[in-house]
Amino acid sequence: MNCRSVTVMGFALALTPLLSLQAQQPMPEDYPIHSMDRPQPRIVTPGRSAADAPSDATVLFNGKDLSAWQGDSAKPAPWIVRDGYAEVKPESGGIQTRASFGDCQLHIEWSAPTPASGEGQERGNSGVFFGGGRYEVQVLDSYKNETYPDGQAGAMFGQYPPLVNPARPPGEWQSYDIVFHQPRFGADGRMTSPARATVIMNGVVVQDNVSLTGPTAYQRRPPYEKHADRLPIVLQDHGMKVRFRNIWIRDLPGPRP
Repeated sequence: MNCRSVTVMGFALALTPLLSLQAQQPMPEDYPIHSMDRPQPRIVTPGRSAADAPSDATVLFNGKDLSAWQGDSAKPAPWIVRDGYAEVKPESGGIQTRASFGDCQLHIEWSAPTPASGEGQERGNSGVFFGGGRYEVQVLDSYKNETYPDGQAGAMFGQYPPLVNPARPPGEWQSYDIVFHQPRFGADGRMTSPARATVIMNGVVVQDNVSLTGPTAYQRRPPYEKHADRLPIVLQDHGMKVRFRNIWIRDLPGPRP
C-alpha cells in the first residue's frame, strides 16, 4: 500500500456471517485443576500439510473460482483465475469476501511477479486487509528490495515493521498465517480494546500479538472509529500482478463477557 487510495472501504458489506462463533474459552478459575467436568476440546482434523485447510475451516479460494469473493459494488470478482491461483487484474479494483468475519485465523499464500521490476513499494505490492479494509498486513516483494521498514512484507502497514525479513525470491510462493482480533467498542463508540495481530510468514513469526494504534494508512495514523464486529476480508489491487492461492479461514472465540 502507498498513497494510492484504497477504494475497498466503500464496498458493500456482507451482512450474513458465514461461520458461527465458537464457545468461549473457559478460564483456569472456572474449574478445579485437572477436573474431568471441564468440556473436552472439539475434535478438528488438521490438513495433511500446513497449507491444507483443517476440517473446521472455510475455504475462501480453492484454486478454481472466486465465488466466495466480489468486486466493487458487489459485482463478480474481476481477477484472473488459472493454474490454481488468482492473479490481480491491475486497475480492476480490490476484491472482498462475500461473508464477514470477526476474530479469525487466516491462511493465505501469495507470489510476487517475475521478473522483478521496480523498487521499494513499486515491486509486488498488494495487501491483506481485515475489518472491511481497515487493517492491513502488507504484501510486497521484499527480497533484496530496500524500502521503509513498516512497509515491508509482513508489516502492519505504517505501524509495525516485521521482526525479521524471511522473504523468498519473487515467483516463489510465500505464506502468511495470521491471527487477527477485531477491536472492541463501548456503547458510547469509544474503543475499549484495540485490534491485535500475530503474523507468521514462511513459518517465521514476524508480528507477535501487536496492538494496532487504529486503522492502517499511508503517512498518517487515523483514530479508531466504531464499526461492526464482523466485516469482510479484502485483497488489494495495487496495479501489480500479485498471485494468491490456498486461502482459508477459521473463526476464533470472541472475548469473554
